[in-house]
Amino acid sequence: MEKWSCLVTGAGGFLGQRIVRLLLEEEKELEEIRVLDKVFRTKFLSLNSPPSPFLCHILEVLRSRHVVAHIAILLLEACISANVPIFLHTSSVEVAGPNSYTKPIQNGHEDDLLESKWHNAYPYSKKLAEKAVLEVDGQLLKNGTIMHTCSLRPVYIYGERSFFLRHEIIKALNKDKTIERNREGSMASQVYVGNVAWAHVLALRALRDSEKAQRVGGEFYYICDDTPPQSYSDFNYEVSKEWGFKLGSKIGIPLTILYWAAFLLEMISFVLRPIFIYEPPFNRHLLTLTNSVFTLSYKKAKEDLGYEPRFSWLEAKQKTSQWIGTVVAQNRECLKTKAP
Repeated sequence: MEKWSCLVTGAGGFLGQRIVRLLLEEEKELEEIRVLDKVFRTKFLSLNSPPSPFLCHILEVLRSRHVVAHIAILLLEACISANVPIFLHTSSVEVAGPNSYTKPIQNGHEDDLLESKWHNAYPYSKKLAEKAVLEVDGQLLKNGTIMHTCSLRPVYIYGERSFFLRHEIIKALNKDKTIERNREGSMASQVYVGNVAWAHVLALRALRDSEKAQRVGGEFYYICDDTPPQSYSDFNYEVSKEWGFKLGSKIGIPLTILYWAAFLLEMISFVLRPIFIYEPPFNRHLLTLTNSVFTLSYKKAKEDLGYEPRFSWLEAKQKTSQWIGTVVAQNRECLKTKAP
């Protein structure tokens, strides 16, 4: 097999580190991995070699653009200029929705052509970036090679060192280990970080195969696993109950009222924007995301990429729960009962 090299952006993050480690373990022909991120933990890597011309090119492109421009589009431009034939984009399920907590989507798949209608920064920028990435698939590069691109849309990612899960656990610790409950009947897909990293490795293999690239190129894939679909609050409880966490009572304020309150806060934020940056404590997008029925299937990834989860739900839950135990230990002061 031909030797190859790759650049992993966001390599110091929650998912990025897992992708890098898995590439090192699984890809014997991988000659070099270059990593790019804002910061790295010292123990994660040590690079003594000088940056490659391609990496320098990317950094120059990033310096020349405004911060608000999406990094994926800038990297895509740099890859085209440097004749990089493969671009794998990590998108998000949020580019697909949900758009309404009153319209359930169950076992959604790629042919449903679900599309987010929200203009909040994260889903909107992800949608624009994915569109740009997929549109250049099949483009002829200056050196005569064909560029192939693909996008993965993981659902909510959990696992050790998850920022969002840590935030929810610490918030619950400050409330006597009580987890806030989502709307009754809400349901979402979740996926373990190790399985998302594995999907990236398989997608890269497919893009590097000239025959498979014809099928995979220009496509997007939902990435989930066998974690049972459940509400976010039920999930948080399931992975933390070993440490004494409990679910709170049902939501006191009706969701409809919260939704219109969020709309009012967003309008206040909009009116104040010219003179003051006000970030509402919650918004309609977040309420919809956490209180909808929105589950997806990974059947297409299984068929095209050969994706099968490497970690079962039981393994993933056990690993995540063990890590939550370390978070609890680190925040033991929060567990002290206040004196009467």
